[in-house]
Formats: sequence, C-alpha cells, structure tokens
Amino acid sequence: MSNLSEGILFTDFYQLTMAQLYFKAGIHEQNVQFDYFFRRYPDYGGHQTGYCIFAGLESLLNWMEKTAFRKEDIEALRRQKGVSGRRLFKDNFLDWLAKSANFNSLTLQAVPEGRAVHSNTPLAVVRGPLAIAQLLETSLLNHLNYQTLIATKASRIAHSAEGRPVIDFGMRRGFGTAVNLATRAAIIGGARFSSNTGASIMLDYPPKGTHSHSMVQAFLANNKTELDAFRAYAELYPDDCILLADTINTLKSGVPNAIRVFKELKQKGHEPAGIRLDSGDLAYLSIQTHKMLNESGFPNTKIVLSNQLDEIVISAICRQIRAEAVSEKINPDKLIGRLVFGVGASLVTSKGCSALDGVYKLTATENNGEWIPALKVSESSAKVPIPGIKKVWRIYDIRNKATGDLITLNGENPLETSSLLLRHPVETETTRLLERAEIKRIEPLLVNVFESGARVGDYGNMGLIANRRIEDLERLDAGVKRLVNPHIYHVSISEALWKTKNELILRYGAMM
Repeated sequence: MSNLSEGILFTDFYQLTMAQLYFKAGIHEQNVQFDYFFRRYPDYGGHQTGYCIFAGLESLLNWMEKTAFRKEDIEALRRQKGVSGRRLFKDNFLDWLAKSANFNSLTLQAVPEGRAVHSNTPLAVVRGPLAIAQLLETSLLNHLNYQTLIATKASRIAHSAEGRPVIDFGMRRGFGTAVNLATRAAIIGGARFSSNTGASIMLDYPPKGTHSHSMVQAFLANNKTELDAFRAYAELYPDDCILLADTINTLKSGVPNAIRVFKELKQKGHEPAGIRLDSGDLAYLSIQTHKMLNESGFPNTKIVLSNQLDEIVISAICRQIRAEAVSEKINPDKLIGRLVFGVGASLVTSKGCSALDGVYKLTATENNGEWIPALKVSESSAKVPIPGIKKVWRIYDIRNKATGDLITLNGENPLETSSLLLRHPVETETTRLLERAEIKRIEPLLVNVFESGARVGDYGNMGLIANRRIEDLERLDAGVKRLVNPHIYHVSISEALWKTKNELILRYGAMM
C-alpha cells in the first residue's frame, strides 16, 4: 500500500484520466506552463495573517527526483475499471506512461523556501509537456500548501514570542507521518527546536523535551514522592534538567521541590536548565516562579511554558506579565527573556485555518514555437488567474522596506523604467504610480530549482532558509506582521500584463 500511495500514484485520479485524454487527443507533449499561487492569506477566525512563509519545496523536489512509473504502478492502473466493467486505461497509454512519464522533461522555477510571500503571486512555475505537468499538480499542491501553512503559523508564533525560543511540541497531535514535514516547516517558520526526534536528527537539529506528568505519577504510585522523581531525573540528566512542576501543586510543591533539586545540582557543579509549567494561569505562575527562582539564586534558569499555546495566547501572556510587573516588583523584560514556549497542536494543525488556498493553474501554451497566454474565466473576478509567461519582482522603497510585489510579462524589465504604473490585479480603477526616486531596489523573486530530472542549486540549506525568513520579515512593515487585522501588502501587475489579461477576458466573453 505505502509503495503505491507514496510514488507516482500519489495523485488525484482525475490527473490520470485527463492525461489519457491529452494522449488520445495528441496534445500530451504540447509544452505548457502552470503557475502555483495562493488566493487568500490564512484567516484564523478572530485573527489573520498578512503574509506567508514559503515552504515545502525541498520535499517536492525530492519526490520529483525519485519518482517515475514502475511496473507495479502500471499494473495497478491496468486493473482499474469503470462502472460498465471496461478497463479505464488503454494499453498504448499505459505503455507511454511506463516509457516516458517522468519529470525529467519539466523545468521548475520557484521562490526559495523561507521567503515571505503574498497572495496571487506565482510562487512556483512549472513548464513542460502538458500531460506530465498535469500529473505533477496534486503532489505539488500537497507539499507546498501544507508546509507553507505550517511555516506561516510558526512565524506568527515566533513573532508573538518576542524573540524567545519556540519549540514544536505537536508531533502527537499531527496528521500521521506528515508531522515530519510539519517539523521542518515549523523550523523554517521560526521554531528553534522540535520534540520530534527523528525529524530533528534528520535536519541536524538537536531534539528537545522535558518529561511528562506520568514520570512523577509513576514514582507516586510506587510510594515515592515528587521530590524523589525530580532527584532521579536530575541524577540521570544533570546538565539538561528541566522539571515539570504542576503534577501536584505548582507553587506549593512543584517549584519548591525543583528549586531544592537545583540547589543540589549546583553543589555538584551543574547548572539546572529550567522549570516547565503546563497548566493554570501561565502568566501568573511565570511571575511567581520567576520570583522564587531569583530569590533562590537561579536568575538564569529557563521557564518553559506549554499547554494550548498559540500566537494570541503567547501575546496575551507577555501583555499580562508587563501589566502586572509593577505591582509584583519585577522587571518584565527579564522575565520574558527567560521564557521558552512549547507549542503543540495549534502549530502542526495550523489551528483556526486548516488549509491554504493554494492553486495550480494553466497560464500559457506553446503553439508553433510561440507562447500563447491561457486564461480561466470565472464568475468571480478574484478567481481569474493572471495569464501568460511572467516574471515576479519585489520592490523596495527608500527605507529598504518591501513596498509591493510586481508581476510583469516575461519581456518587461522594471529596472529599465523611470517610473512604474502598478495596477491592481482585479480592481480596474485601482492604480499606483512609483517614481524611481521612491525605489531603492527591485529584486526578481523566481529562481531555477529543477531541470533535466534534478534540482538546480542548493536552496534547501536550513541555515540559509532561516536567514531568508529573518531578512524578509525585517523588511516587512510592522503593520503587515500585525497579528490581528494586518495591513494589506500590495501585489500588482504591470500595465502591459493588465491589458493582456483584459483582452483575453473580452475575447472569451465574446464566445459566450
């Protein structure tokens, strides 16, 4: 089962039925272009995001490099029958699949992973034979949509944590082995570490964790105490000792017992790592634990918070700490500076928004050596994709802040113009004029990542990906990064592309 479901048949069935139709019509080898983009930013209900963090490209390229039709795949298709009992796939089509249907004939351009990206902007561009490009659709959407969704959630959580470490604790509540991809996406988005052991080691990140309530409960069930459990854990992990303090009573038992063990560790030359709080009013408990640790001589010991955290809860915890700091006679920055946030289900499930609205649309076909723009006309103007062979640019203003993304026809070069007329992709009357004096630089976003059956360049290095995210977020205006009601980031099309799109709309409309 796993061999069939993870290889070339990791696709929707209609991709195969369409591919056979293209084969029968003799257009299966016609060169085409498909664009991948998302229409809307994730909306979590009471809060929204104004950007996404692009992720999933590495796993997609891995899949493309190793995937082709095998004998067992062909035989599985040969057995498929329609309602009349007749075979759905003809022998000549299956022979073609076996001999020619791999991704070696495709080229792929994409935005590198880790970059901040925006709605309606082409993030991946696939070019090659129609049937093969069609067969890629489902897997491409699966890899890029889910991981971009998780990386975006992680970025928002990391932003709300004010630079404090975020650990992915979500493996147990994720979607099967997809949590391995979620772990990588979470780290791309800003999580520092993960409890997912295998995925962390594969990514060359040290896995992180503490212990559960069951450890203390097991000692209690054997007529021992919470203190005995803490001492046993500290003896085994003297330099990595983080103790979960809320099994019995956080402030009356757990924290005092943890501090007692920490003093014993310190006498032996070890530095205790931290206390974990997993229930109750985490802001209040953090304040009291902070004071108790300071009074006991442990001002640098971390306080790890967990239990149903997300970006809104973390932001609220930090606000509450600051609001209560004066009456509690503490420095809120020092307390927040020692916090670590362990985030579980809300991260790996993207709580509040379970899917990214990413789509894969045919935008151009090649006829007799000429590329012809293709358009899907919809009753909703917002769902009409941007046609043609295009380039994608990011424009930075004189502050070196990203002021908008611009989509142009392939032959256009905004670097050569004295001013830029930017048009809203949908709203006819909405335009924006940028003079050269207002622009610091213009950057192309798409790079070559796959051709001749293999990836091009090294775009999967996790350190480089992290730097891309950090740099892009620094260049985003604060309003775009706002957790609630973010400012709208401008994605525009050039005047020439706007004319091309509207000419196609009028032409298609005349056919109705």
